[in-house]
Amino acid sequence: MTKKIESILNQEEFTKSDLIQLMKIEDKEDLELLFKKAYEIKSKYVGRKVYYRGLIEISNRCIKNCNYCGIRRDNKKVERFSMSKDEIMKSVKWIYENNYASLALQSGERQDKEFVDFIEDLIKEIKTLSNGKLGITLSLGEQSKETYQRWFDAGAHRYLLRIESTNLDIYNKLHPMDNKHTFEVRKRCLEYLREIGYQVGTGVMIGLPNQTEEDLVNDILFYKEMDIDMIGMGPYILHRDTPLGKEWENVVRSEEKRVELGLKMIAITRILLKDVNIAATTALQGLDPNGREKGLLAGANILMPTATALEHKGKYLLYDNKPGIKDSVEKAKEDMDKKVKSIGDEIVYGAWGDSLHFKNK
Repeated sequence: MTKKIESILNQEEFTKSDLIQLMKIEDKEDLELLFKKAYEIKSKYVGRKVYYRGLIEISNRCIKNCNYCGIRRDNKKVERFSMSKDEIMKSVKWIYENNYASLALQSGERQDKEFVDFIEDLIKEIKTLSNGKLGITLSLGEQSKETYQRWFDAGAHRYLLRIESTNLDIYNKLHPMDNKHTFEVRKRCLEYLREIGYQVGTGVMIGLPNQTEEDLVNDILFYKEMDIDMIGMGPYILHRDTPLGKEWENVVRSEEKRVELGLKMIAITRILLKDVNIAATTALQGLDPNGREKGLLAGANILMPTATALEHKGKYLLYDNKPGIKDSVEKAKEDMDKKVKSIGDEIVYGAWGDSLHFKNK
């Protein structure tokens, strides 16, 4: 099989059938060929460089009730929190002083006026504190076009809104069937973000029960069709206090298989899309202690070390066994620096690390 895989990887163009064949690779030697090719593409198009996004999880309050998510609205076991502006700005100051150059604000989804105003004011304050030098990514769910515009005008320039799956049966399994949480609304939000001028990010969960290799290839083709600039995707990890955590506990694929699929997704996305930003997500590390480094070697170039206040880290649990929730920001940075340097990539401080795909349009 190796010669066949080698032949596909040396092509300039790929059919859907080619991509499915790459996604179905089982042989270890063929897997190494795939990851090596992806790393070569990464080196050529975005460099052997890694950019940090200091991640601040500002609140776990959420109006949505996604069937897989630990902070879903109806999970009564969650200790809810919302960081104050002072708490958030303390984390922002640390990120700025440690020269990450970019941060990401993430929270459960809210659409009320108080929240929208709070985020707008927060973005402006971050820009003031950093003299406009901190890049700002938002991951705050579905909003109106007007809200996205307000936050963009205030100074945010990247937005991550994961599609979770382009297979509608899977999407509807993940999300309660109501008018407020449909695939069409999610896709329209991505279109709003593009029209406003954001660098647009999306991603999927990988290794779900009943998800096929073709489903995953269709997800990658969706990234291409939507002209996505940055990708944040990772293996599915269940949360036992959710409907799907209970239903899928005994049918979910092995941790090793989910990690392998996650790495294949990174590699094939890099090979096909070349100059996009791709994150090696925390979920990879959640299933494999070396998952994030393996992600970088498979073609990822973005890491998102958590800078959430230590007293709140353990409350923002989208899935079980999230790594690093007891680590200080200093320890998280030290560990990540060592791991990145161990594989020979360069950590780029003091630069936003914007998507070259966005710049090259």
